[in-house]
Amino acid sequence: MKSEKLVRMANQIATFFAHEGAEKAPLSVADHLQKFWEPRMRAQLLAAVASGEAEGLHPLARAAVAALEPVER
Repeated sequence: MKSEKLVRMANQIATFFAHEGAEKAPLSVADHLQKFWEPRMRAQLLAAVASGEAEGLHPLARAAVAALEPVER
């Protein structure tokens, strides 16, 4: 999946949880990604952030990515 699509999807999730505030929302986003995204999708998002290809990623989504567990391949 292209990184642009993953960023768009992660941003939608971040927007949904934004009402929880800057402290709780990233954890809720990370929990959602952990529960509902395939490991392959999470790994691609982590790689996109690490390589700088996740341009436009919502700050709450970026904080959530930092809280994600590493994906085993």
